[in-house]
Amino acid sequence: VIWNEPTLSSEAVLVRPDGFLSIPVVGELKAGGNTLSELETLVTKGLAQYLKDEPNVVISLVAARGSVIFVLGKVARPGNYPMSGPLDVAQALALAGGLNSFAAQNKIKVLRRDANGVQHSIKFKYSLIKDGNKLDSNILLRSGDLILVP
Repeated sequence: VIWNEPTLSSEAVLVRPDGFLSIPVVGELKAGGNTLSELETLVTKGLAQYLKDEPNVVISLVAARGSVIFVLGKVARPGNYPMSGPLDVAQALALAGGLNSFAAQNKIKVLRRDANGVQHSIKFKYSLIKDGNKLDSNILLRSGDLILVP
């Protein structure tokens, strides 16, 4: 919302999969990797070039899409699950309804892509944490992680 220039204001602007968005008059801005405050500053600077008075820009996040993990294999409900906050492997398995009776609980793998797109496998032994021991082995997940339960 641009308070002192309502004609330039917009109800919603979609951030494209490439992390950029288009703002009228300003053009293309990189949203991905910036905080809302940083994005407000970028829009303010971009608009200030064309306006007599510095604009008062307020940006609010309406919806965060794309933060999702996947659980496949011998669980009650395999599928994709949204991440609305921090999530670890045990929590993700709980979302998927838990392991079924045929699951190899000590051969679970988390597949994760690095910044270059190369996928890596991280071993997870459910038996280490299920009794409340070795909780530090409970991997904190990142968006896009795939949990495989053989």
